[in-house]
Amino acid sequence: MEKRFNPENLHRLDNPEKRKALPPEKLLGQLNIQENDTVVDLGAGAGYFTIPAAKFCQKVYAVDVEPKMLGHLEAKLSEEAVTNVVTVEGQIEKIPLEDQFADHVIASLVMHEVEPLQDGLKEMNRILKPGGRVLCVEWEKKPMEQGPPLKHRIHSSDLVKFFEQYGFSVEELMFPNDQFYVIIAQ
Repeated sequence: MEKRFNPENLHRLDNPEKRKALPPEKLLGQLNIQENDTVVDLGAGAGYFTIPAAKFCQKVYAVDVEPKMLGHLEAKLSEEAVTNVVTVEGQIEKIPLEDQFADHVIASLVMHEVEPLQDGLKEMNRILKPGGRVLCVEWEKKPMEQGPPLKHRIHSSDLVKFFEQYGFSVEELMFPNDQFYVIIAQ
């Protein structure tokens, strides 16, 4: 699929500039994760949010469509002795988890790859427990050197509307810098 991230570019997923702009622990703090919570990280990639989330809660399910990414993440989890993460191969448009499964869902820099977007949002809503919360990080739709092509991006105001259209209430829209935006929704 043309929009999917190429696993050969894995090194781009975690770098000092990104950590400065999007500190995972600080952003996860917005979810108020409890010790007994279950977190699902959609498009988990190299574990940018998966590994920090695992420090806050009982279990994290790292979902990714790309087996190479999951293999890399599994090696990293083993290396860091993180034992409360389950890797799951699957698409956001058809998440292979039960209804009302998660207390929190993370979707970081992945919604622009979801086709059709409404299927991904419906699935997120389906797997989220009542009162559960979503942390969504996405590229703003404007020209810049980094990130996906402009035609694949979703403008922040449009994604807020899509979230609301598919049953979420958007609690907060933040702009950590001019490249990214963060949506917290319930």
